[in-house]
Amino acid sequence: MLRRACHSRRALLHRFYSSFSSPYDVVVVGAGHAGTEACAASARTGAKTLLVTPDLSTVGAMSCNPSIGGVGKGTLVREVDAMGGVMGECADQAGIQFQMLNWSKGAAVWGPRAQISRTQYKAAVQDTLFNYPGLDVHQGSVFDLVLSDDVSRKITGVRLDGGEVIPCSKMVICTGTFLGGEIHIGHERFPAGRMGEAPTLGISASLKAAGFQLGRLQTGTPARLLRKSINWDHPALEAQPGDNPPSPFSFLNKSVRNAASFFTYCFYLPSSLTYDNQNRQIPCYKTMTTPETHQLIRDNIHRSVHIQETKNGPRYCPSLEAKVLRFPDKQNHHIWLEPEGFHDETDLTYPAGLSNSMPRDIQEPLVRTLPGLENAEIVTPAYGVEYDYVDPRSLFSTLETKLIPGLYLAGQINGTTGYEEAAAQGLIAGANAGLSAMNKPPFVVTRGEGYVGVLIDDLITKGVEEPYRMFTSRSEFRMSLRSENADLRLTRKARDLGVVVDGGKRWECFERVEKDLGEVRRRMETMVLSPTVWGRYGLPVHADGVKRSAFQLLGFPSLTTKQILSQVPELSDLLSIDDALLSRVDIDGRYAYHLLRQSSDLRQFESYESLLLDKDMNYSEIHGLSSEIKERLARVRPASIGAAKRMEGMTPSGVVVLLKHAKKMHGRSARNVESNVAPFKSALAVA
Repeated sequence: MLRRACHSRRALLHRFYSSFSSPYDVVVVGAGHAGTEACAASARTGAKTLLVTPDLSTVGAMSCNPSIGGVGKGTLVREVDAMGGVMGECADQAGIQFQMLNWSKGAAVWGPRAQISRTQYKAAVQDTLFNYPGLDVHQGSVFDLVLSDDVSRKITGVRLDGGEVIPCSKMVICTGTFLGGEIHIGHERFPAGRMGEAPTLGISASLKAAGFQLGRLQTGTPARLLRKSINWDHPALEAQPGDNPPSPFSFLNKSVRNAASFFTYCFYLPSSLTYDNQNRQIPCYKTMTTPETHQLIRDNIHRSVHIQETKNGPRYCPSLEAKVLRFPDKQNHHIWLEPEGFHDETDLTYPAGLSNSMPRDIQEPLVRTLPGLENAEIVTPAYGVEYDYVDPRSLFSTLETKLIPGLYLAGQINGTTGYEEAAAQGLIAGANAGLSAMNKPPFVVTRGEGYVGVLIDDLITKGVEEPYRMFTSRSEFRMSLRSENADLRLTRKARDLGVVVDGGKRWECFERVEKDLGEVRRRMETMVLSPTVWGRYGLPVHADGVKRSAFQLLGFPSLTTKQILSQVPELSDLLSIDDALLSRVDIDGRYAYHLLRQSSDLRQFESYESLLLDKDMNYSEIHGLSSEIKERLARVRPASIGAAKRMEGMTPSGVVVLLKHAKKMHGRSARNVESNVAPFKSALAVA
């Protein structure tokens, strides 16, 4: 069955085909968070795009936790939104509790997060994709990829499990945990990508035959509990309320659906959805494990095949078994009881932090050792899942594979974990597949431009040994890569390359925001006065005789943009600009001095990124490199000197040899190379 996206939300057409005689530019396999962003991004580039998924009813389903965002992860969501993605808008429609994590700290580490209604999120994603211009959706299972018979071995189509071939020139694989997926519950093990859903088979064998290095990773999910069986009045349960007012993910929105006065900057409302006029945010609750919990784990650990396997699971979101074994002296671990939706939508509660793969007969007694859960009933059991992944060092920065032209990979197949990491990769892979199909330049985000760039650069230069998760600490430029300025960093670039639709609502909103922010900053920067004059306006400034602009006054923690505009008549007309935008000027002012110092590091980073390496370079011929470094370079094939420097195992002397070889091969002047070598060697030696 093929569902064709239409411009009108009321004109949903269903078309059934026995064959696909008309080729697609791009076929996206899988409709999770990576696939959702990949197919939408590809369609935005103008490429004729098809999304293939085994079950249309599961498009947009949240496989594990009912939440989106967090520290580092929330910035990824904002960046995806800034580049035209759908996750942020859908989260704003489906969020039932919003929090800005690390609010008491600097804006560089703020983490937007939302508790999500599974029902509303899936509905929002389906409403978006099933009506997306240029996108078709087909229900079917992909068994294999089809390659050309010539020496290029490029993508020419995808083969369904029934043998039917869909012609295409680009393919994006976003299979998540379904790629060779196997579920573990105690000693039980059976093929599945998600409980009750069959895994994706066939593709793994084809990738391995093509020369890709495959491995196995693990993750897991906790049991789902019956809400009414929980003692919500237990004194040990601590309520975790959301922020009021909530902070939306999307730059299009000023508020969120399930809060008072929902509206968007562009006053755009999907006609198929209704909005509430009251704040419906609901709290989560915190409880904790007990010594009895841990003892029950220890007594039965031998009955869990998942924890005994040698495959690596997520370090930063470990199973309960892993936490008990890793921290034997710890008496308690925090557990958050998270609603999976409003009470009129679901009876389920998600116990975050209680992921495990213990036998079924142990799971309920285990849960009942926690305060408030003494009578809890399990609706669906916890389980672990093991799945195939491809060594991401076999990818370019566009997420196209180095071995098969036209094949792109995104999401957990690249060794990551989390909805947000998957969505970010999906957008980049889908956008580049579409751009390549349309013979347009690629869309690459660098480490200096976004967390998306940090994520992809880490994957393709370092690879993974465990599921990769995003943190702010992974970025060396996090003071400039903040969640609130993702639009200013990425929207214009995405629009210029055809990833954000020119003239659409997002671009119109961005232009207005950019204009307002620019006007406030320009006016404040041009008003330069002495401390005495600022004092006459009632603004406390150190009497040091130094003249400062109104913008520089924001370096004093006690002053805000709104306060300055209110007390300076010459600037008071700017008070008509939205308070949310004025608060962004506050942040720019607070970080201005630090960003000035960081700018030299950023310039040096950009200079090394511009020193490109030949993708076909024969590293075995370079004298002065160790065999180990030659092997790593040949496997990763870094695109630039900067990327080579970040590889695991690269040494300062190795970088120098590589720079000199690049000079010899590409005719760079000795002075240019040596001037780059000196600071680079010094920096690496210190590191």
